[in-house]
Order: sequence, then structure tokens, then C-alpha cells
Amino acid sequence: MCAAVRETFEETGVLLASEPEVAGEPVISLDTGTEEWERDRLGLVDRSRSFTEVLSRRGLVVRTEWLRAWSRWITPKAQPRRFDTWFFAAELPPGQEPRHVGGEADLTRWTDPSAVADAWEAGRMPMLPPTVVSCRELAACRTLEGVRTARRDIVPIEPDVRDVDGQTRIVTPDGSHYPLPKPDATP
Repeated sequence: MCAAVRETFEETGVLLASEPEVAGEPVISLDTGTEEWERDRLGLVDRSRSFTEVLSRRGLVVRTEWLRAWSRWITPKAQPRRFDTWFFAAELPPGQEPRHVGGEADLTRWTDPSAVADAWEAGRMPMLPPTVVSCRELAACRTLEGVRTARRDIVPIEPDVRDVDGQTRIVTPDGSHYPLPKPDATP
């Protein structure tokens, strides 16, 4: 979960952390868009700063309760590069604005997951199957409360690569199939 919080900060400028709780209430308004925060974010990216150092200097704690484990995906055995990746859901903390600052994604934004799945289907937002499936599942929850209370059994999902109607496709355990990503794509 700490890695998910760090990656979210590195790639979007959103930090799922706060000052420790005071009288049972966390202090959650952080302005991570300042030059000082940007220096720290870049220090995490180039590994010149540790995440612990960045948080400790400001007296902040990671808020793992703001994350919801959603799924775990393993790339198909047929892929030359393999990943074991956890997906999490999180609500944008008040007072923070996501930015496109990461170098790993073509697009970063916090949006309604049903819009993401629709844009993917229309060919306007390329992404890998685990992200498409996660967005569809989140959209099916309909509300943030639905996401918070959805029953999740986190078991590794490892799709297969198969021929479907003459095309090489990634096939998930439920039988859904998706185009094979380009060789340089990562989950």
C-alpha cells in the first residue's frame, strides 16, 4: 500500500497522506502543487530522496485506509516482460489536484470510471485490459459508497493469450477478450 501511495504521488502529484489524527480527525488539506513538493516528488522519481524522508520531514503519515485493494493481475505467460500488479481504488483527497507529471503513463487524470471504459471502447483512450476491467467494475459500483462496500476477493488474475476469431487476444478468466497490447506497453 505504501508503494501505491508513493506511485500515485510520483505519477499524479496526489498524496494520500496527512498529519496524524487530532481528536480523531485527520488533517487532509495538503497543497502538493508547490515548488517544494515538486522538488520532493522529483527526488522520489530520481531516487535521491526516500518516501519516508519526504513524509517524516513534514510529520505526515500514509493513509492506507484511503486506499481500497481492488484486484491483482499477472501478465500472461506468453508475454516477454511479466508483471504482478496490484490495483487500488482511492478517492481524491480534498484540497488536492491531480497533475500529469509522471513519465510512465500517456494520460493521468481522476475521472468517472464509466467514462474511461466508454472512451476505451470508442478507441479514444488506449489502456491495458486490467485497467479496462477495473474501470468497468468500479463503474458497476455506481457510487463511492458502493466502491467502499463492494465485496472483493483479491486473487491473482492471469489471463491467457489465445486466438479468437483469427486474432491474437488476451482472454480473462471470465472469457472476456481484449486486443494484445503493443510490445512496449506495460501494465
